[in-house]
Amino acid sequence: MIDLPGLLERTSRTFALSIPRLPEPTRLAVTLAYLLFRLADTFEDAAVWPRARRAEALTDLLTLLADPAVAPPALAAELGRRWAEGRPTEHDGYLDLVAATPDLLDALGGLSPSSRSIVLLHARRTAEGMRGFVERSDERGSLHLATLGDLRDYCYVVAGIVGEMLTDLFLDDAPSLRAPAVESSLRGGARSFGEALQLVNILKDADDDARDGRAYLPPDTDRAAVLSLARSDLAAAIRYVLTLQAAGAPRGFVEFTALPVLLARETLDLLEREGPGAKLPRERVMALAAGLDRRLDAGEAALEPSS
Repeated sequence: MIDLPGLLERTSRTFALSIPRLPEPTRLAVTLAYLLFRLADTFEDAAVWPRARRAEALTDLLTLLADPAVAPPALAAELGRRWAEGRPTEHDGYLDLVAATPDLLDALGGLSPSSRSIVLLHARRTAEGMRGFVERSDERGSLHLATLGDLRDYCYVVAGIVGEMLTDLFLDDAPSLRAPAVESSLRGGARSFGEALQLVNILKDADDDARDGRAYLPPDTDRAAVLSLARSDLAAAIRYVLTLQAAGAPRGFVEFTALPVLLARETLDLLEREGPGAKLPRERVMALAAGLDRRLDAGEAALEPSS
């Protein structure tokens, strides 16, 4: 049987902290979705693979995601074995995830039909979008984004779609959020919620990405403009979280969305002071998580609105 909590722990620091805060059945859906998105991301970022092999892996993944219920189990097993032997990364956790592909797809059967449909739809959208960006890279797979518009398009594919998927799952699992004004607000902020977190990661990892041949920050765009966009998106992400809280969403929904926003806002402050590569120490991460719990226990707002 697949060890979902273990895979989550080995493939993400932030989401291993936040996903367990979700109530079931949302927790299982988001766990499987995260791991599917991470699988696609592993192929997109496979620095040791040339462009053609990355695109082929994403195409094969799309075949599996079309309908895992009817895809031959032997195909998933064969692709998982081939991908793992090809070692698209040196990250042990990601390699474990690649090898677990057949079991990951099989675990989708534990979701309700509506949740399963939502996860598969958005996983396919992201894999298709990632394949498009891989095909825009050079022969070695190095990607260089030219404009701020390119950067926003990329962030939408790898993170904005995640925000839209989360919103669909929240609305599916919590009918109280379907009030027209609430649903409209959540859908309006979903893209920015994801984009904010991705922009902060791109700013943080800019030097590491450059060493791997990726240039997500457009050369003719001032870094201050990207920082400003990240600030604007974080303000929208905060409104998204506060909308969930004000609408009476399950506490786990609020915790799950608030924690990464808290970490992103603090990281952005650090990046503005220290530049790329700056990371929050684990002690600070845990302190922010504890502070969030205290505020929610006291019935206070999960986050302070941006000024």
